[in-house]
Amino acid sequence: MTFEAVLFDCDGVLVDSEAITCGALRDMLDENGWRLSLAECMAHFVGHTVRSRAALIEAHTGKPLTDAFMDEFYRRRNLRLESDITAIDGIHDAVRHLHQRCEGRIAVASGADRYKVEMMLARVGLSSFFEGRIFSGHEMPRSKPHPDVYLAAAAHLQVDPTRCLVVEDTPVGITAGVAAGATVWAYAPPLAPTDVLTQAGATHVFAHMNDLRF
Repeated sequence: MTFEAVLFDCDGVLVDSEAITCGALRDMLDENGWRLSLAECMAHFVGHTVRSRAALIEAHTGKPLTDAFMDEFYRRRNLRLESDITAIDGIHDAVRHLHQRCEGRIAVASGADRYKVEMMLARVGLSSFFEGRIFSGHEMPRSKPHPDVYLAAAAHLQVDPTRCLVVEDTPVGITAGVAAGATVWAYAPPLAPTDVLTQAGATHVFAHMNDLRF
């Protein structure tokens, strides 16, 4: 199938940010009484907003998830990302190819807040490919796993969602892309589990961005 547009998730697809973000969160949860390894923290939170997991956090810390906690988390997260963020290997060539292939009809549709997405893309040199076509789940009625952010991106590009390819890396994001009516391909680095990605609805799983071609 030849797609008319490509809609990218950001964290874990364009940038290698998940471990950095979860590292900041793990440290804060530890300070509030919930001790987790980085792997455990990532298992609980990758693909989800922190606020959407409020009940889980409150159950383990015995404390309410406050605006002050979130503000401090964002501050620490942003400092670490600004210092340590890197691009996913091979993504620049893949994005360049698909930008040309789709005549500029590519977008970012992320569950993260806009500041984080725009800052990370700028840091790794991808901003120019997505200028004016960045969509945040924080600005939608509902974030992933609901399809709102993908529907908004497709509408902006004036492409029917069924003619869009969504590139994701988590079951939550895949569910959102499928619910939007798009075809979803999943990026899974070597040794990463893939069964959960196909079970969520990904029709193709690939291990390197060199393979992101159609």
